[in-house]
This record gives sequence, C-alpha cells and structure tokens, in this order.
Amino acid sequence: MTSAARVTRASPANALTPVLALLVNAFVWGVSWWPFRRLQAMGLHPLWTTAIVYLLSVFVIGLWRRRAWRQLATKPALWLIFLASGTTNAAFNWAVSIGDVVRVVLLFYLMPLWALLLARIVLKERMTRGAILRVLLAMAGAMLVLWHPAEPANGAAAHALEGFSLPEALALIGGFAFALNNVMLKRAAAEPEEGRALAMFLGGATVAGTVAAFLSSGPHGSAVGVAWPALSMAWPIPAAGLAVAFLLSNLCLQYGAARLSATVTAVVMPAEVLFASLTAVWWGGATLHASVLAGGALILSATFAGIMGHREGAG
Repeated sequence: MTSAARVTRASPANALTPVLALLVNAFVWGVSWWPFRRLQAMGLHPLWTTAIVYLLSVFVIGLWRRRAWRQLATKPALWLIFLASGTTNAAFNWAVSIGDVVRVVLLFYLMPLWALLLARIVLKERMTRGAILRVLLAMAGAMLVLWHPAEPANGAAAHALEGFSLPEALALIGGFAFALNNVMLKRAAAEPEEGRALAMFLGGATVAGTVAAFLSSGPHGSAVGVAWPALSMAWPIPAAGLAVAFLLSNLCLQYGAARLSATVTAVVMPAEVLFASLTAVWWGGATLHASVLAGGALILSATFAGIMGHREGAG
C-alpha cells in the first residue's frame, strides 16, 4: 500500500481512466487475502511472500532510478517512511491471511483516525470539533467490529467483547503504520518521488523478511505459524505472479492518484472494503454479522465525513 505525489489533474470528462486505475489497485488489495492464503497452504508464509513480492519492486525501481539509493541513504526522513511502510505491509498481509477478512480490512480502515491524531502531533495541524466527532464515530465503529458473537453454555445468543486476536491486533498496527506512512510522505513531499517509492518498497521487503526470519528461527514461530519457506516447486511461480500483480497495481495507483484530486482518490480507495467483503463471502464462506456491518458503516462514515470536511475546508 502506497501513496503517490499529485502532479497533474484530469478534467471530469477524462477522469474515468484514472478512477478505473484506482479501482484496479483497490481490487488487487481487496482480493489479496486469497493468493496469500493459497501460498501459505503451499508452505510460504505471508511474511515471506511479502518479502519476495517487494524485492521484485525494489529490483525494478533500483535499476530504473539508481539515484534513489543515494536519496535513501542521505535523507533521514525516508527511513521513517521505510519503517512505517514495511510495518504496514507486513502486518496487513499477515492479518488478511489468517484472520476474518472483513474485520481485518475494516479495522485497517481506522487509518484516517490515526492520521488525524498523527497530523496533530507531527504536522501541528489543528483538530476541529468535527474532527473530534469523527474520531468518536470511528472508535464506536471499531468497538462494534470487535464485538464477537459468542454462544454461551445455555445456548442463548449473546455477544462478548473479547481480547484482540492476532489478526485484529495486526490490522490495527498496520492501519496506524499506514497513517504514519502517509503523514511522513506529506512531511517529506519535497523529496524526490523515486526516493520515497524505494523507501516504501524496500521497507516492505526488509521488515517482513526480518520478522519472518526472526520468528522462523525462534521458539515463538510455531505458535503463530511462521516457518522457513518449504522447499517446493509449487509456490515460486504463483509468488512471482503475485509480485507482478502488486507491481502493476502500484503503477495503477501512481497513475490514478497523480491525475485526480486527493478527495476523489480518498473516496475511491475504500472500494477495497467492498471487494474484500464480497470475495470473503463468495470464496471464503465468511458471514457478515450485524455488528460488523454496523461497525463498518460507522468507520466508513467517519472516513467519508473527513473527506467532505477536508474538501469544504479547502474550498
């Protein structure tokens, strides 16, 4: 998951192609849980898959824009983007591979809440009354998403707010890291784009690979299902195909986000939630509980309210 600098704007008549490009990006990320799970069944954990996928992008960018390496080495701000982007991708890809896809994606989309708080701390942006209300709305939605259905011993229907599961914790961490990534991208907007792109892709490969190697080598890896990649001919070709899909989706993001306003981009990107939810139900047999639907509606309402408020403020 990445962000792009806006360099041009499409007229309303020519906006269809950039919007379609953003939808392609959202689709790839929305259905990514499926290939990650298939690869995991072949013996390649999502953390190792993430490292391999992003190494391909690092290879392409490193050859295409060689000066990006010097930028990354000499610009300290890019290293925080490196860590934030790496944490985002490692956490999100792991979470959607082992958890309830809809819950994970919705909790990840608390990202605007974290971005609001981080913008106040890092960028010193003013927090309005409307912003505070949106934070409360998103938090209420998160509580509903985390409200797990439970079946007591007497068989009566009930709900309990249980402790975070690993995928839910990873989704929250990933969303916070993505917000930090976007805030730091805004702060480092003056830096060349290729340096920022290399920082994000190299971070994705390095953080995921480091965590995977650490867990695979230690006693805690088996507890969370992380192991060294299986020696098999089953996963290399599908992993390479997924790498190409992610690289193409990023190109679509770069193309679309560079030609549309930030407001339009922000409205289109939550389509990922729709793609993830539909495919989780159709392919994964997921059940959309009322609490998840209600919580998702609150979270997305807070997101769109923030987009509208930003547009009105800009106007």
